[in-house]
Amino acid sequence: MNLPPREILLSLFDAAVDAARPETCLPPYLPSRPKGKTVVIGMGKSAAAMAKTVEDHWDGPLSGVVVTRYGHGVDCHSVKVLAASHPVPDQAGVDATREILSCIQGLTEDDLVLCLISGGGSALLVQPPDSVPLAEKQALTLSLLKCGATISEINAVRKQFSLVKGGRLAAACGPAKMVSLIISDVPGDDLAFIASGPTYPNDTTAEQVSAILERYHIALSTKLARALDRSQNLPPHHRAFDRVENVLIATPQMSLDAAAAQAKGMGLSPLILGDRIEGESREVAIVMAGIATQCAARRQPVEPPCVLLSGGETTVTISGNGKGGPNTEFLLSLAIALNGHDSISAIACDTDGIDGSEDNAGAVVTPDTLERARDLDLSPLAYLSANNAYCFFHSLDDLVVPGPTLTNVNDFRAILIEGDRMG
Repeated sequence: MNLPPREILLSLFDAAVDAARPETCLPPYLPSRPKGKTVVIGMGKSAAAMAKTVEDHWDGPLSGVVVTRYGHGVDCHSVKVLAASHPVPDQAGVDATREILSCIQGLTEDDLVLCLISGGGSALLVQPPDSVPLAEKQALTLSLLKCGATISEINAVRKQFSLVKGGRLAAACGPAKMVSLIISDVPGDDLAFIASGPTYPNDTTAEQVSAILERYHIALSTKLARALDRSQNLPPHHRAFDRVENVLIATPQMSLDAAAAQAKGMGLSPLILGDRIEGESREVAIVMAGIATQCAARRQPVEPPCVLLSGGETTVTISGNGKGGPNTEFLLSLAIALNGHDSISAIACDTDGIDGSEDNAGAVVTPDTLERARDLDLSPLAYLSANNAYCFFHSLDDLVVPGPTLTNVNDFRAILIEGDRMG
């Protein structure tokens, strides 16, 4: 290896992101033109970039509306691009959802709805029941984000308080044919939970949602509790899916495979630990530090020089008032656990370019991270306790700030082991 560890790790992250970019992964999955018209709708951090890719490769007229996160827009000619808030929904998301629903009214069996779904769609596609004020849904979302719930748990709850999630968007498109092209950001690629499954049948029950809320000690307001009770009586939507095709065009595993190929080309032995790693960020880091040091000392389960790759979505139970996200929190805990090991470096980044709500995708840890922190009188444990990993890595100039990548296959982690030296 002739490159510095930081450059190697950044190249692996770039390979993972590039594999999931719409211009790379979407064109092969475009369906045939219908007899009637084609309407494009979409929701998620990649929705605008996906719409632009469709425009660039579609032979025929298009119309439609997509909604993406603020700052993730791309200029389109035929498809209207709207922006709204993520991860907590806002009124702009409600208004955009109304426009999406409006553009799919009055379609026929000869028409095609091309639905472009990517991570972030749950917050951006917003239509709560009339009995639920947006402010109450916002408060519920904040509680779920802070308590350490998994993305599947959060989206299970979201589906029960929505008129478009859990397959209801697909039902609204009938009798037109629908093809949903999906970039997965959910561990396990479960279609029911990617963007809360707007084009997939909802099998989540009110009892399951109640159990999730009880697990995290989240109490519902009176209006939300009544809406949850009524959601038990909603009819199943399975018959609405006879003319719906859901297609995964990019997944965390595909991006890990791309990073593994890049690693091999650099003379590294890649080991993919999994594409659906979940749990508390700081605790997952301790486990992965143990695997990395085993590689360095015992050459197990893979011989250095090597790289441990993983995806999924770790979570943070917020108890402090600092700044950061799951990737920087993972890295700070990893650095502490590695204790300056002289042959191990690591990167952890969200593939959408945004770790939590900050301007970074993640950060990089190198063997001298703790030493440089000591020189600046930074206490890693204090920063970790305050959930302030962003500020820790900002002080060290170790943040990774690529800006919005316009795709999202969740978290990417790579731990580089250069040899068998012990720190």
